[in-house]
Amino acid sequence: MVQNKPLKIVYCIPSLAVVGGGQRILAIKANYFVEEFGYEIHVIVTDNGKISPYFHLHPSIQIHNLDINYDRVVPLYKRFFSYFHKRCLHKRRLNACLKQLMPDFTILMLRRELSFIMDMADDSIKIAENHFERHSYLNNANYGLLHYFPKFVWRKWQKIQIECLKRIQRFVVLTYEDEKQWFELDNITVIPNPLTFIPEHKSFCNSKQVIAVGRYVNQKGFDLLISAWQMIASKHQDWTLKIYGDGPLREMLQRKVIDAGLSDSCKLEFPVKDIAAKYAKSSVFVLSSRFEGFGLVIVEAMACGLPVVSFDCPCGPKDIISDHVDGILVKTGDVEELARQISYLIEHDEIREQMGKRALENVQRYKIENIAILWRDLFNALLQEKNNK
Repeated sequence: MVQNKPLKIVYCIPSLAVVGGGQRILAIKANYFVEEFGYEIHVIVTDNGKISPYFHLHPSIQIHNLDINYDRVVPLYKRFFSYFHKRCLHKRRLNACLKQLMPDFTILMLRRELSFIMDMADDSIKIAENHFERHSYLNNANYGLLHYFPKFVWRKWQKIQIECLKRIQRFVVLTYEDEKQWFELDNITVIPNPLTFIPEHKSFCNSKQVIAVGRYVNQKGFDLLISAWQMIASKHQDWTLKIYGDGPLREMLQRKVIDAGLSDSCKLEFPVKDIAAKYAKSSVFVLSSRFEGFGLVIVEAMACGLPVVSFDCPCGPKDIISDHVDGILVKTGDVEELARQISYLIEHDEIREQMGKRALENVQRYKIENIAILWRDLFNALLQEKNNK
C-alpha cells in the first residue's frame, strides 16, 4: 500500500555551489518533484555549504550543511589523519541529520556516503545514482587519498564499492549498456537523465556549420575530431567546425588546429550560457568521446533538431541514437569513418534535414515530465516492497 502523505526525499551531494552536471540534473528533478508531485525535498551537502547553489532551487527545498569540507587544503603530513577524521565526522553528522528528518528516501550520488549509508539509524530507503559509466567510476574517480596507494589497494576499494552497492535498495544507472556492465548486481533500474532545457529555436539544418560541445579533456576526443575535420575541410571549404568548451587541453588542441592548417575552418570557442542558440545555428552535431556516462549533449543537440554523428563509445550514444534514423554511430576511435559520415551529412541536404526532424521527435522521451514519472514509479514500487515485508 502506497502512502498518501507527500514523499520526503533527501539528496546527498558534496556541493551545490559548483557548476556540474550532477548539480544541474539534481536541481531539475528536485524542482519538478516539488512543483508537480508535491514532494518535500531536502539536500545534504558536505562542502561549500555557505555558498548559494549555482542552479536555481525551489524556495521550499531545504539545504543542510554538514560543514565537513573535504576539499579544504591541509599540509601533506596531516592529510591522512585529517581525511579519516572528516569521514568520522561526516558519518556522525549525516546520521544525526537523517534521524532528525526521517525521510522516505535517501538518494546518493555515489560519493563518500556510500561506504556507511546503510549503517544510518533512520529507516529510509537508500538509492544510489550513477552519473558515470562503470569504468570511469571505478577506475578514474578521485576518492580522497586513494591515488597515493598502489594498485592492489585500488582493486580492494573496487570490491568494497561493489559490496556496498549490493546492500543499497536500488542502484540507478543512466543507460541499458551500463546496466550490463554491473553484472554482479541484481538491484539495478535504468532511468536516463532528463533534457536540461526546452529550446526556443530549432535548427533548419541548412547552415554550413558543424558543432561539438564539451570540456577540453582527453575523454571528449576533440583531438580525434580535429583530425577528422582535417580530412573534411579541403573538400568542403565553405563549412566550419565550432567546438564549444574549455579545459586543460585548450592549448594542445589549438596547436593541433594551427599545425593542421585549419585556423579558418575550425574554431575553439569558449563556453556560452545559451548553447541552444548555437545548436540552432548549426546543421550537424558531433560527439567524438572515448567514453561517456550518458551523453547529455547528444540529447540537447537532438532537442534542437540536429542529426548526430557519434562514436559508439560506452555508454550512452547507443541508447540515445537510432543508427541512420536520427543520427549515425561510428566505431569508437575510427577517425576516417567519422570524417566519412560527417561528410555524408554535409553532402546530403535532404537526409540531413530528415534525420534532424526525426531526432527532434525521438528525443521527446527525455523530457522531464517523462523522466519524473519513471522516478515516481520507482518510489512507489520500493515503498510497496517495504510495506509488504
